[in-house]
Amino acid sequence: MSEKAKQIEWYLDELDCANCASKVETGIAKIEGILESNVNFMTKTLRIVIEEDQEAEILPKVKQKLSVMEPDIHPTLKKSGEPIGLNGLPLVVAQTADAKYAENVRDDRGPTSDDAEVHSHGHSHGHSHAHGEGDKDEIRKAVIRLVVGFGILLAAIFAPVSGMVSLALFVTAYLVAGYDIVWSALLNIKNGQLFDENFLMTIATLSAFYIQEYPEAVAVMLFYQLGELFQDIAVDKSRRSIAELMDIRPDYANVKTESGIEKVAPETVKIGDIILIRPGEKVPLDGKIVSGSSAVDTSALTGESVPRGVKAGDSILSGFINKNGVIEVAVEKPFAESTVVKILDLVQNASGRKAPTENFITKFARYYTPVVVIAAVLLAVVPPLLFPGESFQEWLYRASIFLVISCPCALVVSIPVGFFGGIGSASRKGILVKGSNFLEGLNAVKTVVMDKTGTLTEGKFAVTRIESAGDLTENRLLELTAYAEMHSSHPIADSIKEAYGKTIAEEKITSTNDIPGHGLQVVVDGQEILVGNVKMMEKFGIAHAATHETGTVVHIAVDKQYAGYILIADAIKADAKAAISGLKARGIRTIMLTGDSRSVGEAVAEELGIDEVHAELLPQDKVTKLEEVLARKRKGEKVIFVGDGINDTPVLARSDIGMAMGGLGSDAAIEAADIVIMDDKPSKILTAIAVAEETRKIVWQNIIFAMAVKGLFLILGAFGVATMWEAVFADVGVTVLAVLNSIRILKK
Repeated sequence: MSEKAKQIEWYLDELDCANCASKVETGIAKIEGILESNVNFMTKTLRIVIEEDQEAEILPKVKQKLSVMEPDIHPTLKKSGEPIGLNGLPLVVAQTADAKYAENVRDDRGPTSDDAEVHSHGHSHGHSHAHGEGDKDEIRKAVIRLVVGFGILLAAIFAPVSGMVSLALFVTAYLVAGYDIVWSALLNIKNGQLFDENFLMTIATLSAFYIQEYPEAVAVMLFYQLGELFQDIAVDKSRRSIAELMDIRPDYANVKTESGIEKVAPETVKIGDIILIRPGEKVPLDGKIVSGSSAVDTSALTGESVPRGVKAGDSILSGFINKNGVIEVAVEKPFAESTVVKILDLVQNASGRKAPTENFITKFARYYTPVVVIAAVLLAVVPPLLFPGESFQEWLYRASIFLVISCPCALVVSIPVGFFGGIGSASRKGILVKGSNFLEGLNAVKTVVMDKTGTLTEGKFAVTRIESAGDLTENRLLELTAYAEMHSSHPIADSIKEAYGKTIAEEKITSTNDIPGHGLQVVVDGQEILVGNVKMMEKFGIAHAATHETGTVVHIAVDKQYAGYILIADAIKADAKAAISGLKARGIRTIMLTGDSRSVGEAVAEELGIDEVHAELLPQDKVTKLEEVLARKRKGEKVIFVGDGINDTPVLARSDIGMAMGGLGSDAAIEAADIVIMDDKPSKILTAIAVAEETRKIVWQNIIFAMAVKGLFLILGAFGVATMWEAVFADVGVTVLAVLNSIRILKK
């Protein structure tokens, strides 16, 4: 996006047809001045990119175009930074919000202009269908309408009437069942849109009337409306399933004021405010604990089931759940920039970056429907002209079946639902995927390039081994060393004091002598303690053990006698070895890039079983090495780079898929990476690939199933075997089954 370009979002209230979403996206893109158009079917949003100074000119054109293409869609212009939905929630989460917020939504956050008013009736096809549990009245109306239509149809079939009375009953039943379909079709004809499913259904059923198949014409319209109702409910169920997975948005914050504790909306809390979080409450904003300690459930963000202990001085993130203690937190970020909002925004918008499969099917559907319609016209006209004795009515009926089955909704709807489910499933496991394209790309990964520090290792010094060479126990050796390092602020000293973990009695230390480049000479309890490197031991003529360990070796001598050594190293993460083994089992090559010394890099690589290692690299050298790896890959293969997201930004950006490790709360990681692993576990690379494989499997099951059923019924219809009943099932029935199949990924 250029610096002068501006991104604008609209909420399309009644967008419940994936094919219509595709049509809107293409139609809006044709408006002069639109740089980019993207419709996210799952979140009912239209995102456009325009030149900044053309807003006043282009927005009315967008609204006009929407009213022409989909008259029942009532677009709401989303204000900059304003969340969508009830209680300010993103749409997919909004649907699970408390009813009390629904009452306040128009007063608190509702659109202020008449143009932006959100209507809550109708359907993108003109149907008055329901969209979830909150719309029970709409379901009731739709069911009553179907029952009335079916009752009139039964009366028309079985009542002892004939002629015009019988026809009038059939027409009445038809209009009760499908008046909105017919009206939408007439509007489509007026607007030059002949390949809309309303138009196709109208022509097909009117053809049935023409050949005097009255009962079938009415029954097909009724069954179609019933199928559309089921389809809407199924899509809405998938949206709510994601909403339940991502139900991490806090409803309120308890702010400390002069008059006491006040419960307020998180959006109103300012930086520096002190908030109180009681047991069982969600952490509403990012901040630092100023008093109290507790255990917090981080599973909603990290997928980690074990609670994490927190105390005064620790940072805490919105979306965590406080388990037992009362804590007070100083707010460090406004709600709009908090972790929970970033995560919800990423998940909500991820399916806007479409996968190649999705783009292919959208293009396919664009040509498929006109081809089938043309085939239907030829089927109705050519056989009666070429073959004497063939009935025009019979071939018109077969052509009508072609029209009914030609709607590509099953194909177009099941793919975004599948990818949205995959993205939601990954986020529940602590993996943020920024787009369907990245989720699909994980299936083609053949090489994983990894940083060492902070990715495969903990990224901090820790005592990994204590080796006593005399009579001292390991605990006593560690204690004396901790006392010797008492006044040092070096990271190695900090790691020794942390490993000791007890209070150091400073009065026991009578003298300290820092010898630069060597170590420390300290007197503790009357004993002279020498702590340092090999040069320190040599300086005082102390014979010491020869070590070939990977890491920093701290030698210790007590009263000029060698006492042993402590090894300080950057500890390898607990699941790193299993992660590398899992990648190799999938035939994925592993490469490690590190700025550390060659000996350390090679030792870590050998322990983990990494295929290739490059050490002593500067950040720009890492990019060069990655370029070499990318140059070696075959066509269609993907290369992942996994880094800590802070100093690896250039490499994350250059790779096919950049994956930030331990990026929870890190702005740099969330900005630079395509996928963010929200805890520090390398094994989540495997989890992400597994979710991607499951998503692809379900998406392709839907594609093959829909194509096979539609193809079969097109053939059966052409040969006069299938009736319109079967054709309607092949259209709406397949769509419902495909959506329900897509929801399965959330259960995995």
